[in-house]
Amino acid sequence: MLSKNTLKFIKSLQQKKFRNQEQSFFVEGSKNVTELLQSDYEVSHVLYTQQFGNDHVKLLKSIKAEVFEVNQATLESVGSFQTNDAALAVSKSKPNIPINLKSDEWAIALDEVKDPGNLGTIIRIADWYGIQKLLLSEESAEFYNPKVLHASMGSFTRIRFYYTDLKSELEKSRLPVYGAFLDGDSIYETKFGKGGIILMGNESNGISKELESLVSQKVTIPRFGQAESLNVAVATAVICDNIRRNTK
Repeated sequence: MLSKNTLKFIKSLQQKKFRNQEQSFFVEGSKNVTELLQSDYEVSHVLYTQQFGNDHVKLLKSIKAEVFEVNQATLESVGSFQTNDAALAVSKSKPNIPINLKSDEWAIALDEVKDPGNLGTIIRIADWYGIQKLLLSEESAEFYNPKVLHASMGSFTRIRFYYTDLKSELEKSRLPVYGAFLDGDSIYETKFGKGGIILMGNESNGISKELESLVSQKVTIPRFGQAESLNVAVATAVICDNIRRNTK
């Protein structure tokens, strides 16, 4: 039976301090829940509607978690979605551990990207382009923020991340660092190697002065119109696309 304490626990995970305290998070909606249940994350609770249960009988039977069939109103009362007629799942967070990068591997580094929607979209973009590792400054948005996870559309389950002091991380890395700047070399003319780090800056201020000196090559997306700048997630996608075109 689903207890009031369990409902209170799940609802508390809307707040970062309780996510940190419990080392747990939740996801909502059919897509994110099914992606989570099929991943290597340690799922503890699943709340689902009758329809979701009918559609995913085998999946629900295959997991080691407490599962509860509930109505839509219950899902909406504990989650962050205004409308959720599918499911909600709670999982243990993964530890923040260093990431090793191979010489022929690509990673994305984010310097104070603070908008949860941007981070979630970048996670999805990384997954699309087969980039599985993400380095984040300690001031960047929280990986397990519900808005981040929702925007990632399940891609968060396939991305390894590490929050760190980017300056020290880039200083010790042997991979070239390609930093996005308005005055950089055109990405259409840049010869990208087989591996490297794509460094993207803050939504308002770009890459910090502290990290600028660690950039191996400044790159830019040529502008043909009058827009002042591109959204950081959009810019990440364009750069990733050009890298894959040149390294396939």
